[in-house]
Amino acid sequence: MEKNVINTDLSGKVAVVTGAGGVLCSRFSIILARAGAKVALLNRTYEKAEKVAQAIIAEGGCAKAYACNVLDKTDVEAAAEAVLKDFGPCDILINGAGGNNPRATTDKEYYEEGDISADTKSFFDLDEEGVQAVFSLNFIGTLLPTQAFAKQMLGRKNCTIINVSSMNAFTPLTKIPAYSGAKAAVTNFTQWLAVHFSKEGIRVNASAPGFFATAQNRALLFNPDGTPTARTGKILAATPMGRFGESPELDGALLFLINSEAAGFITGITLPVDGGFSAYSGV
Repeated sequence: MEKNVINTDLSGKVAVVTGAGGVLCSRFSIILARAGAKVALLNRTYEKAEKVAQAIIAEGGCAKAYACNVLDKTDVEAAAEAVLKDFGPCDILINGAGGNNPRATTDKEYYEEGDISADTKSFFDLDEEGVQAVFSLNFIGTLLPTQAFAKQMLGRKNCTIINVSSMNAFTPLTKIPAYSGAKAAVTNFTQWLAVHFSKEGIRVNASAPGFFATAQNRALLFNPDGTPTARTGKILAATPMGRFGESPELDGALLFLINSEAAGFITGITLPVDGGFSAYSGV
């Protein structure tokens, strides 16, 4: 079993992770379990979460998968009741469910004359339902689990919520206006929640991963033959460390923000983990 990168002991804690079947959130789930937490893995596709749960159990950790659509309030509340019954009240909530939609993505970075009539998806061709889906998944998909599980945190000490934002919350990326706007909303909501729950002692922060190659963005980063796309070239040129991040490189930020001794006076921040992307002007 790998060791955690910092000494965060979560023994006896109950951690809930939404989107737990994804590349990054499955890693979050494993790391929380290695730190001693009992981990509830929520995912729309049960089989994906169950696979991660079994991997945790094989390492000697404690985990259980739950099918949950974070956009369905009844579904989320039922999952919260099930977790409470199985593990006890939630101490740590990781709002990791999110993503983009091709219908909310333009084909080109810049509008050019003739794009409206051309066989290309311009800004004017963005699908309203696709844009709504992106905002719902990222924002409402953070709101509803927070409503359900923060109730279990009230009146208890050292509870924390970690949202998953993105670097495009700070500066929007080309082609993906809905996703950029939705993640900006998540960062703003993180600040709002931090203030709202401050008197209850519930800390709320967010992690903002830079560019990590995941199943969600692979088509934007690599061609079908595995070669990097032009967009990958631009990303790496704008990342001083000159590479994509690896999932384990998010471990330290996650455990630090959760650790009530190391980060007990930190709330309302969005912590970039981006290889210097946000610090680089391009010159």
